[in-house]
Amino acid sequence: MPMLEQRIQQQFFDSADLKYAAAEILSRPIADAVSAVVGCITAGGKVLACGNGGSASDAQHFAAEFVGRFERERPGLAALALTTDTSILTAIGNDYDFNAIFSKQVQALGAPGDVLIAITTSGNSANVLAAVEAAHAKEMTVIALTGRGGGKMLAELTETDVHICVPHERTARIQEVHILALHCLCDAVDLQLLGEQENT
Repeated sequence: MPMLEQRIQQQFFDSADLKYAAAEILSRPIADAVSAVVGCITAGGKVLACGNGGSASDAQHFAAEFVGRFERERPGLAALALTTDTSILTAIGNDYDFNAIFSKQVQALGAPGDVLIAITTSGNSANVLAAVEAAHAKEMTVIALTGRGGGKMLAELTETDVHICVPHERTARIQEVHILALHCLCDAVDLQLLGEQENT
């Protein structure tokens, strides 16, 4: 087999191996995240999500599947990615500090009982950590998606928060499990709200 094809196959194998290993480790925290989100949504709250780079894309992907739909028809659920408004992001980054781009939005938009999904593969993103601090000040629950042992995020989370920490060091692999975890969250929230889907 040509070397390039072999390398590509190895990426698939590595991703699959991690997902098998993470399934048992992460099923409990993901289930806890589902409970937090369902409690928030059924009480009339909303979910805010943030992250940088690929994690920003994951935040937007998640919000799209909540406001639109995941796989089943249902009314839209209240979710907002804090990564999308260039005027807000550039104004806060310019007038205050880049580390405040998410926390200022949490302060303005968050309410007690809301949920913040804080995504950082390293657990060390300063602006995401600041958003977590702002969420706690607003009496929000935090669902943190990290990797690499959790980094600085470990010290920021409380007993009522949920930590989904992918047991890996490589950013690409961590992100692949993050999107799977978010899909599991969407699927399980729909299950809790709508019940089992009838076979058609």
